Amino acid sequence: MQANSNIEPRLQTGCAQPYVAIAIQVTLKEWNKGNTLANEVKEWLQGKEAKIAGPLFYRYYVMGDAEKPFHIEVGFPVSAFIEGDSRVITGHVPDGSFATLIHCGHPDQLEQTFEVLDAWAKEQHLKWKKSDGKKDVWAGRFEFFMNVDEPDMNNWRTAIAVLIDG
Repeated sequence: MQANSNIEPRLQTGCAQPYVAIAIQVTLKEWNKGNTLANEVKEWLQGKEAKIAGPLFYRYYVMGDAEKPFHIEVGFPVSAFIEGDSRVITGHVPDGSFATLIHCGHPDQLEQTFEVLDAWAKEQHLKWKKSDGKKDVWAGRFEFFMNVDEPDMNNWRTAIAVLIDG
């Protein structure tokens, strides 16, 4: 099955949402190290008897490649603020307007959907919000994995959300 983004890009406004996550710096060659963190975070939350309030997400701060590390957080939204520890951090999905698009297909093909969203944002004269004005640090770039229990990754749906400036 070929990946596609069968839902048109759109703007969505959201309120701040607390989350817990583990931060990691990882290259594409080491990506599986990031993937293993989801279970660790989920088990940590179960140990705290905290309620998960949304799907697994990856938050991107710095984009990387096969050699240069991505700076990401792997986590889950929670229903209420919970204190982290030396490994698990707390944060929040910022409030504001997000450009969003649903990716349908294998996560290895997400880049194609990001390109569609990027082109649409340019057509709409939207700019991505960067952290403290730094051109390489994202203020809100997320992938929300909507159905990771689906065994065939070609049938996964991933909501991409990028915070816009203004």
